[in-house]
Amino acid sequence: MIIIKQLAQLTLFFLTLVAFSQEFSISGTVHDVNGAPISFSNVILLTETDAAFVAGTTTNTDGSFVVGPVEKGSYLLKITFIGYEDYTKTLAVEAQTNLNQITLIETAESLDEVSITYKKPTVKKEPDRIVFNIENSALTQGNIMQVMKSTPGVLVIGGKISVKHTEPTIFINGRKVHLSSDELSQLLESSDANNIKSIEVITNPSAKYDATSGAVIDIIMSKNLVTGYRGNIFTNYTQGVFPRYNVGTGHFFKSDKINFYTNYSYSQDKINRNNEEETSYFNGTAIDEVWKSRLNRNTWSKTHNLNFNFDFLADDKNTLSLSATTMWLPDFEYKIANRTNIYNNSNSLQYYFLSHSFSNDTKQNLGFDFDYEHKFNTKGEALLFNAHFTTYDMEMDQRVTSRYFTNTNAFTNTTSFVTDNNQETKIYSSKLDYKLPVGETFTFETGLKYSNVNTNSNITHFDMVGGTPVLNPNNTNAFDYNEDVFAGYANLSKDWSKWSLVAGLRAEQTNIEGLSVTTNQTANQEYLKWFPNASISFNPSENISIYTNYKKSIIRPNYRDLNPFRFYLNDNTSVTGNPNLKPVVVDHGEFGIALSGTYFIEAYYKKMDDNIYEIPIQDNTNNTLSWVPTNFDETIEYGFDFVASTYLTNRWYIYAVTSFYNVQDSNTFQNENIVQDQWSNYSVLQNNITLLKDNSLNIDLALHYSSKNLQGFRTIDGMVISTLAISKSLWNKKAIFSVIVEDLFNDQDYDYYVRYSNQANKSYADFDNRYIKLGFRYKFGNTLLQTNNRSKNLKERERLKTKS
Repeated sequence: MIIIKQLAQLTLFFLTLVAFSQEFSISGTVHDVNGAPISFSNVILLTETDAAFVAGTTTNTDGSFVVGPVEKGSYLLKITFIGYEDYTKTLAVEAQTNLNQITLIETAESLDEVSITYKKPTVKKEPDRIVFNIENSALTQGNIMQVMKSTPGVLVIGGKISVKHTEPTIFINGRKVHLSSDELSQLLESSDANNIKSIEVITNPSAKYDATSGAVIDIIMSKNLVTGYRGNIFTNYTQGVFPRYNVGTGHFFKSDKINFYTNYSYSQDKINRNNEEETSYFNGTAIDEVWKSRLNRNTWSKTHNLNFNFDFLADDKNTLSLSATTMWLPDFEYKIANRTNIYNNSNSLQYYFLSHSFSNDTKQNLGFDFDYEHKFNTKGEALLFNAHFTTYDMEMDQRVTSRYFTNTNAFTNTTSFVTDNNQETKIYSSKLDYKLPVGETFTFETGLKYSNVNTNSNITHFDMVGGTPVLNPNNTNAFDYNEDVFAGYANLSKDWSKWSLVAGLRAEQTNIEGLSVTTNQTANQEYLKWFPNASISFNPSENISIYTNYKKSIIRPNYRDLNPFRFYLNDNTSVTGNPNLKPVVVDHGEFGIALSGTYFIEAYYKKMDDNIYEIPIQDNTNNTLSWVPTNFDETIEYGFDFVASTYLTNRWYIYAVTSFYNVQDSNTFQNENIVQDQWSNYSVLQNNITLLKDNSLNIDLALHYSSKNLQGFRTIDGMVISTLAISKSLWNKKAIFSVIVEDLFNDQDYDYYVRYSNQANKSYADFDNRYIKLGFRYKFGNTLLQTNNRSKNLKERERLKTKS
């Protein structure tokens, strides 16, 4: 009994000793105000009396932390993360302590400088722009063109991007993309959207932008904050009519002095398109013949994209940058199979022909930029210099064969020709911009720019006669084009308590020399034009804003549109340029009211003198059809927009817009003044839904409706454009699987008809835009890093447009 008593006393002593010397841990989770976890925030435990360090850790990817062990006592807990206010709490630790959820409050002044994981509004409507945030949405797992198709205010049909029925200037991080519209489409299709922060659709760009920038789309890439290395690999499989493939990798390194980003992607596509076309040829006012065609086109392409950006931060005030955007298409082939039936005015078949066209293209487009930025002592004062160079080379070989048959299927004859077309373009530009803030409410900007475009192209046409090529001098030509633009601008902005003003003026002197060598036909132009812009807003209360905008801009003809070359699709259908094209001058004004930053009502008016449309022109004597870029006398467009953006729940955000507008085209054709107009509707419903507790499942559903509308005497049928994008992150958000479905309702095709004077034709196009895309991405390295990925861009380079 004595031994048992002694053992009991000894056990009690040790239990008491353990109780007095026991150490405890402190746990919890860190979230933002929307409930999203904040990873890698600093958790520090200090003594309450002298704030001496005791223990510390960082939160996990789900925001959880455990700090300790520590002895019983009073402590000061401090949690910090860049972009948020510091969190402090006094703790009396007497046992294991679970603080549950801790909420950090975002720091307003640092919001623009950081990339954080809280959920932002998907769409923000401002007086002069729409800001479409896609960070942490399913769209970031697609390509950039997919994001464009889902961006409010942007319409993408057949790879062509438009904003309010005009082609916008594309920027990435404030620098223009130096590609033609066709190549831009290929670039955006093959470039992933993983590093995009937002898309800004700027409907009233300031005088700082080129006068050709009637509307601007600026792709904002995420900013870099943390030093280290980040990389990713990705792949996509798309199943449309035929399969398509895309694979790539991106790498980013940041130190205190150097930022370096490089991205490579390879795409291999086969794309199908079907057309049904009908043209009624007239003899006087009566129909003479009706030509009906069925066309099937398949294109094969292999595309390499390699981009890099190198930034050197010499010190706090000076930064040097070198960047490149390169594209190489070693193989771009398209085959066109066409059957055309020719009927008389009694709808009886007279004869038909089968036409086969094969083309093989190679292209390379290399663009390089050098940038220098100097910051002065005054906050916001800066001097920026940019120098750009682009070299573009294209070679295209074409062979067309047509076989003719009677209405009883008897073979009659064959025609055949081959063409060889080459183009070389060099673009040089340099610009200097200066920005000076004066006080807190006034900013002055000014700058100068010079650009030069030089392009040399040639086409050689051979008719095949008895299997022997014979030169056709009527369609053999060479074209030399040189363009110089000298520009200067001044822009100012001023804020008052309830008023805000932005006003600017830009001047551009343009000198153009175009020479068709074999015909000795010249296209010389010299003109000086002034381009004012202004924006005024008035805020009578916190929830009401009234604004008005005005801008004058210019649309210069594309280089290929001025090129007089004629490209034959078959014996009676061709595409040709027009060396007599004049630039388009646009006056655009709008007036709007914003309520609580959620509801917008806007009216606009736009007048375009010498507007350029590529239209089909029938020759009723020879029964041929030519697609020719043409200056219209005038295009007037006006309309009303109604916009709403709000959260239906804390996980479901919607953006809705409906626009009613009228387009009126007028032109003189064969000494007849023709005026056509059409009221139309364009509506958008954009949905963004976040699911699961960890917000790892994202769903985006975009619906665009366009009713019947008018485009250069062509009446376009209505269509519904639909996109569903779903992404799921796994493995601590290092891996992401995505599914994107395009054209859910199979109503995304482009059908039109033309009827005026003695012109009557129509087309039904079935594009290969109904598909499902499967994507996978894996991130490695420091996944907190945001890249300096960007691409330079010039409007001059964008005008390297090729015929489709």
